[in-house]
Amino acid sequence: MRFKITKDKGGICVEDLLHGLNEAQREAVTTTEGFVRVIAGAGSGKTRALSRRFAYLVNEIGILPGNILCVTFTNKSAGEMRQRIHNLTGDNDTGYINTFHGFCVSVLQEDSHAVQYPKSFLVLDNSDIDAMLKIIYEERGLTLRNMTFGKARDMIELRKTFTEKDYYLDMIPMSLAALKQKYDDAVSASDIIFYGYLYQERKCFGLDYNDLINFSLYIFRQNEDIRLKWQKRLEYIMIDEFQDIDALQYQLMEVLCGHHKNLFIVGDPDQTIYTWRGADVRYLLDFDKAFPQAKTILMMQNYRSTPQILSVANSLIGRNRSRIKKDLLPTLPAGAPVVCHHADTAQAEAAWIAEQIGALTARGAACREITILYRAHYITRTLEEVFIKEKIPYVIYSGIQFFGRMEIKDALSYLRMAAYQDDLSFLRIANTPRRNLGQRRIEFLQEYAAQNQCSLYTALRRTIDHDVFKGTKAAQFISLVESFSSGQEGRPISEVLSAILNESGYEKMLRTEGSQERLDNLAELKQSVYEYETSCGEECTMEHYLAHVALFSNGDAADIRDKVKLMTVHAAKGLEFPYVFLCGMNEGIFPSRKTNSLEGMEEERRLAFVAMTRAEKALYLSGAGGRNFDGSPRYPSRFLLDIDPALLSFTKPPREGLIAEARDYIALSSRWLKEDAQRQPLAVGQRVKHSIFGCGVVVDVDAAKAAHIVQFDKIGTPRAISFRAKLDKC
Repeated sequence: MRFKITKDKGGICVEDLLHGLNEAQREAVTTTEGFVRVIAGAGSGKTRALSRRFAYLVNEIGILPGNILCVTFTNKSAGEMRQRIHNLTGDNDTGYINTFHGFCVSVLQEDSHAVQYPKSFLVLDNSDIDAMLKIIYEERGLTLRNMTFGKARDMIELRKTFTEKDYYLDMIPMSLAALKQKYDDAVSASDIIFYGYLYQERKCFGLDYNDLINFSLYIFRQNEDIRLKWQKRLEYIMIDEFQDIDALQYQLMEVLCGHHKNLFIVGDPDQTIYTWRGADVRYLLDFDKAFPQAKTILMMQNYRSTPQILSVANSLIGRNRSRIKKDLLPTLPAGAPVVCHHADTAQAEAAWIAEQIGALTARGAACREITILYRAHYITRTLEEVFIKEKIPYVIYSGIQFFGRMEIKDALSYLRMAAYQDDLSFLRIANTPRRNLGQRRIEFLQEYAAQNQCSLYTALRRTIDHDVFKGTKAAQFISLVESFSSGQEGRPISEVLSAILNESGYEKMLRTEGSQERLDNLAELKQSVYEYETSCGEECTMEHYLAHVALFSNGDAADIRDKVKLMTVHAAKGLEFPYVFLCGMNEGIFPSRKTNSLEGMEEERRLAFVAMTRAEKALYLSGAGGRNFDGSPRYPSRFLLDIDPALLSFTKPPREGLIAEARDYIALSSRWLKEDAQRQPLAVGQRVKHSIFGCGVVVDVDAAKAAHIVQFDKIGTPRAISFRAKLDKC
């Protein structure tokens, strides 16, 4: 039902704000004071309630938008929320609508002086971290045999998150010289990489995702005036996707709401699927224990899926123990039954899916309305083979992220050179296009910069008349950077970007190479910059934009062409699709064979629940027989057996005895599930004692395998010991 929006004082009036909301949504919007917990089921309109609540605070109560913090899970959802609120309030100031990390960027851009960082600090993404790792490896003679960049990034995050939580004390109170000495003194590969990375961060005033929250918390702990300033400013705090909050984010939340004590959280414990990233559903489940005065509102009416889809999803998730008992309530009319298909082989499963897609498109469905979800990317191999054969257009949501593509990183590095003149951007684009600034000349600059404790760009400016730069275009590069560095203030970012790509010769280089796809990507980047400018108003500075874009993820560049979408369930979180195929529903695939605890199995079931509740009109579940890689037989997933069979429409009766065999296999494998396999890893260097191997020292941690690497005193080579194994202090 549509309603007419009437403006009142720049925004829509209260009657229109509350129009069309159900009782629970209306209660969430109008309950403004104190601690409020909203348990919002999938598809229950929580984004609508959040945006209406923000507008209610502004339009009806008269709260200034700049005194409201609204935290979302992704930058994309923050952008969408910002636009919704702008439409509701009519105000260009939409307050602090951001992710936790994005909000911390705002804190640090205002108060970075408290940690001796400039306002123009760099927000680092994975490609920046890899560039730093390359410098470290070259300086200390490491190779990828010592550690791949991917494992190095994981190791750094693990140490920052678990084993060396106070690492930031090496970056803030410690001098750069002392940190450099710590790096120089490091012996093991992991220590060299870790302390080398901290040194490189400090040297270029760079901060990664972990640092943003840690540095903000450090400022709040150390400086009461700054803490109180932010606490007083944020009169109302709203946090979405609260089931995904981690320990650091929870600490930040506790600090920020400490003055006004107006905290509104929204979440669904049945959609907690990021515990491997530190999320802890207990913060949501136990919110009323932490804040006894909290009010709880249940939003269970689902506006997304048909009753048939919801019945299947409710039946599945009801098997979990760690949850708030509830059911999603349908509001849509009845639709098609949920179809379940068990094929003889993976190839036959893919062929069946292709056949169903053909039937859907023959009935008028567009390919872009169809999405195939799976637990792991390797599932796509047989699907792709069949889709290519059947000429079904598809796109896989994986691979290189839009903001990680070469030409996008190059373009953003040109902007960063104009704003910061940092070493990482310099190394990336000083010789792109070619300016005859090869490795020998870069090494000359690195040596000068190290001796004089300056940036590479400063080193180039100071030594531009040296013979080593004769016959190069170094002077033109300096002229380019200087002109944009001094002349970009007040100019639209989109205008600066277009000009610098033109005057640098970068776009000419791509045209000469015939790289039309890369040119198209740059055009898409320019469009995204323009859209950013129009949505963020006065806050739209070069520094804000560069920090904003560094936090983006792969969900930010959707492919809207008419293709079937293929993606993991994790990638589909927060999205919805008319027709969903959930394939690979076999034991060892979904749930994953890596699941080794009861808690982990409940998370896998939540992941399947999230997948099913993405579907709007129709849901198809499929698995296959045959054998796994190790030769063991494939059985249907326990999640299919969790569902009341009366709720499923089977394409054919399962083979006689198959269900009984599957239940026996599941019962046997479940005996190995531990009560709690999610212990925090021990610190590298910790002396430990094993019941059989005796005493030893933890020399490394393999996060991917959930194992400590231990060098035992009486054994010549290290052993990988599972986190589950008991290791006492020695």
